[in-house]
Amino acid sequence: MKRILAIDDEKIALRNLGRILEKEGYYIALADSGEKALELLKKEDFDLVITDLRMPKVDGMKIVEFVKEQSSYTEVIVITAYGTVDSAVEAMKKGAYYYISKPYKIDLVRKVVKEALDKVELRKENLRLKNELKRLKSDDVVPIITRNSEMLRILRTAKEIAPTDCNVLITGESGTGKELLALYIHNNSGRADKPFLGVNCGAFTDELLANELFGHEKGAYTGAYNSKPGLIELANHGTLFLDEISDMSNNMQVMLLRAIQEQELRRVGGTSNIKINVRFIAASNRDIEEAVKNNEFRLDLYYRLNVIQFHLPPLSQRKEDIPLLVRHFVDKYSKKMNKKVEIIGDDFLGILRNYEFPGNVRELENIVERAIALFKGGVLDQQYLPDYVTKFSLISFRDKGQAYPTLEEQELEYIKYIMKLVDGNKTKAAQILGIDRVTLWRKLKKYGILS
Repeated sequence: MKRILAIDDEKIALRNLGRILEKEGYYIALADSGEKALELLKKEDFDLVITDLRMPKVDGMKIVEFVKEQSSYTEVIVITAYGTVDSAVEAMKKGAYYYISKPYKIDLVRKVVKEALDKVELRKENLRLKNELKRLKSDDVVPIITRNSEMLRILRTAKEIAPTDCNVLITGESGTGKELLALYIHNNSGRADKPFLGVNCGAFTDELLANELFGHEKGAYTGAYNSKPGLIELANHGTLFLDEISDMSNNMQVMLLRAIQEQELRRVGGTSNIKINVRFIAASNRDIEEAVKNNEFRLDLYYRLNVIQFHLPPLSQRKEDIPLLVRHFVDKYSKKMNKKVEIIGDDFLGILRNYEFPGNVRELENIVERAIALFKGGVLDQQYLPDYVTKFSLISFRDKGQAYPTLEEQELEYIKYIMKLVDGNKTKAAQILGIDRVTLWRKLKKYGILS
């Protein structure tokens, strides 16, 4: 129940105001002088204070100043007679939310009180998010922002196995935080003070990847004027993170398997083996078991890497994390861009909660970074969200009074949206939609959007 303190030295006016607000379901405390109001404010917390401006000894201006010094979220509404409007404006400069002139209309009082309490609730929610974020960040060296039960279970298990040095396989959609989990495991292990290095296995040709991982000796190929250690060697006594491991060719898989099994490597163009002590953490956005069945990934390498496996859920399955992650990224980018964002609007968070995030946490971070870059002050609201996010939300949840879309219309809009997001790549689109390419082709043909 919202708590309101009403202050007026005219007792009849005070009782009438109290009755109006009680009927709205609020808890009301009454004070017929500024002195009594200060005593109550020192002992109790209130969401809203409604005070007359002209009172003997302790006037409404002093009440405003006291409330703003004592509380970070309590709002103040000033009630004033016609002749003291200038003073009311001055009170608003000192932090009052609104002023109402006497004689006031009851509907206006109800409206302004509700708006003020909504703002209080928004500020409280932002404060709760900040405090929870602060607690989460203080818990671990590598904070992973979550309140999702499955993610919390994964983090507990990851912390338990971190000191064991066993190899780990992490699966999940792109942008779910696989590298962050790998770093979390590394920093909770005995290797925390040693190197943590990473490489995207799908970003190189075989020759370049071999050079990147294993290094080369002087003269190994044209332009190799000096010897160079590879990432495996540089990660000695530490951890090597192999992202998108399923994109690695069969030949490279054989070379990696030998290094993992023997804990030694040979540089490109080298003749002697180099002993290593490296923990391998691999990640993939593909179903590795399916890749093994299709002879696209070696079974023996899979067993070497899959000592412990974690599957990270997509952001669409951990919607409760969106407000926390938004607050985290708002703090990060407002500091980076030297902008002050105190309040995140309900509409901003509401639209993001209804959005499906095919790009997961990475996409959310990009959306927030863009919003902060455009931010002009005040409340961070939906005007700072990109059109493709707000339009998708409007398609999914239309206002009452409008025609609701059919299931086919919803499917059509979503397929068109995903196809645009992946630049027409049908393989990627089918993966995001959770269907095979043939089914996607049939739907594209059905809706006349084949390209």
